[in-house]
Amino acid sequence: MNVALISLLALVAAVLLSGFRRVNIGIIALGFAWVIGHYIAGQPIAFLLESFPLNLAAMLFGVSFLFGIAEQNGSLRRITYRVMRLVRGRAALMPLVFFVLAALLSTSGAGNIATVAVLAPMAMATAGEMRINALLMSIMLANGANAGTFSPIAPTGIIANSLIQQIGVEMQPWTQVYLPTLLAQTFVALVSYGVFGGIALWRHHEGDGEGAAGSHAIEPITAANVMTLLCIAIFIVGVVFFKADAAFLTISLAILLCILGMGDQEAAVKAAPWNTILMVCGVSVLIAVLQATGGLDLFTSLLARVSTLATVTGVIALAAALLSVYSSSSGVVMPAFIPLIPGLIAQLGGGSPVALVSSINVGSHLVDVSPLSTLGALCIANAPPGEDRDRLFRRLLYYGLSMSLVSALVCWFFFGVLLGG
Repeated sequence: MNVALISLLALVAAVLLSGFRRVNIGIIALGFAWVIGHYIAGQPIAFLLESFPLNLAAMLFGVSFLFGIAEQNGSLRRITYRVMRLVRGRAALMPLVFFVLAALLSTSGAGNIATVAVLAPMAMATAGEMRINALLMSIMLANGANAGTFSPIAPTGIIANSLIQQIGVEMQPWTQVYLPTLLAQTFVALVSYGVFGGIALWRHHEGDGEGAAGSHAIEPITAANVMTLLCIAIFIVGVVFFKADAAFLTISLAILLCILGMGDQEAAVKAAPWNTILMVCGVSVLIAVLQATGGLDLFTSLLARVSTLATVTGVIALAAALLSVYSSSSGVVMPAFIPLIPGLIAQLGGGSPVALVSSINVGSHLVDVSPLSTLGALCIANAPPGEDRDRLFRRLLYYGLSMSLVSALVCWFFFGVLLGG
């Protein structure tokens, strides 16, 4: 059998096995990479070791380590409550407030999962107190977190930019990776806001309630909170303006907080997304084997057969979304699809890397509102008392699955028609 086909089937098998068995796809991918790359394709073990993205793993750990401390010592929670108190009046504003809060927090470096973990208890409690549709609040919270998650200082943005660099494409992290995804996610969120009850909320006067933030005592800001927020500010300024290494800077700042007794190192290390880090690194090694054996070219050819220059953004978004329904968006889908871009452009005779990357990013993340993803699951777990969680589960599942088609249409229009991708 053709080695290229064997390597491609190994990737498919890894995805399917991880879906039916509770085994990290990164571990499966590493095993397949070793067997196929070394014993079938004849690649030296040094090739496999060099393909392991150690720098990416260090950056993901460092950012998660720092924000894990910020979550543990209450710094993020205290700031969020104070921002919420500034918004008084109609309940219709609250889903929009949580969308903006989630986007800002995710952009600052927390990323989508940490952001929803921090905000979901407050968001869902506010929905219960102010009689806001729990589905609407979940949609706005998850989409807000995903809208900011491609920031170059957030874990998902770090993954995306690392993959883009590996394929030799030059893209501006803020304007060509972060901004298109932010705009597309915001568009879908605002349409969803209108469709799922946001407009109806404006028709009902809710007095001057402040929701969960206003009905409970606000915790005082401590010295640990001030120092933690200062460290986060140093991280953002250092990476954005001074091009400091994100991995070593965040780890150093986190260690400083631990030395000062302002963070629990052991708990923060345990809370780091080790499963995601292993997924990204393991799949990256297998993708390197696919590239060396021609499996990546074969996958690209299959996509090119069902695409044209006019439809490729919608097709690749749909494919990324369908795969993302039952696998990790940043750990599996992005490492599998972004390396296809140069070959796909060559086979189609043109195309925009920005449009294709944006389509993969949006397609893989719009479906993450589904309860099968961490974001949707966190919203259900924090549903207010009296909420029918089974009904909320079904509605989020239907919404998430429908985003596969929505992402195809949105990416086709935004990145294909408007950008001429």
